Amino acid sequence: MQRPGRSLPASMLLSIRDRRMQKANAAAPKRMGTTGTLVASYNVHKCIGIDRKFDPERTSRVIREIDPDVIALQEADNRFGDRDGLLDLSRLEHETGLVPVPIAANGKGHGWHGNVLLFKKGVVRDVHQIRLPGLEPRGAVVAEIDLDGNRTLRVIAAHLGLLRRSRSQQARVVLDIMNSPDEKPTLLLGDLNEWRLGNRSALNTLHVTFGPLPPAVPTFPSNLPLLALDRIMANRHGMISAVEAHDTPLSRVASDHLPLTAFVRL
Repeated sequence: MQRPGRSLPASMLLSIRDRRMQKANAAAPKRMGTTGTLVASYNVHKCIGIDRKFDPERTSRVIREIDPDVIALQEADNRFGDRDGLLDLSRLEHETGLVPVPIAANGKGHGWHGNVLLFKKGVVRDVHQIRLPGLEPRGAVVAEIDLDGNRTLRVIAAHLGLLRRSRSQQARVVLDIMNSPDEKPTLLLGDLNEWRLGNRSALNTLHVTFGPLPPAVPTFPSNLPLLALDRIMANRHGMISAVEAHDTPLSRVASDHLPLTAFVRL
């Protein structure tokens, strides 16, 4: 008789093993020798932690821990009603220097269908809000940020749907945004909700522009990450490095997802 767990995908077993090895760590490991622009993606789960407590200040503390140059947040607004924004963005700007990419007025919400894109330095050259197809209300924010006067980075911050068919349609919309693999440096980051790898993945069509996808890093659930639902990918080989989950005692409880981070070199 097969022992329990033997049927789990190898990536999940490795994640469990690595999690046990790292459990005693008090904070995320220091990344030595990494340079570039630090980017992150974080599904904040409407600021509700795995302890079921609504705590926007705790969510902000996780963001301060990361100290990113660019970060995409998902589920930063209430899902229903006026879709009120849940974070104190003014305080976050004061404490971290992160400012939200401006979008067209959307009620009281921070972002577009819960997607918020924040950056620390640079000038926003262009912004688009994209409505993604599917049964659920999903969207993406596309922004071109002039980082230092001579380097422009395009960022697509997205939250894809729970249904595989919807994710396939939404991935094709992302490809439509891209004109050719040789255009400006572009990042796609967000909660892409796809745990499958290989030919079964709804993200396979993204290979056309983004090439072989970087290694999948488990981020969900945050207290025992098994599934790589959150992704950071680029349209140029070697543009991103050190893709890691931001795994700390605080991030393990603040949301059901761990933040995902990476360094970008243009």
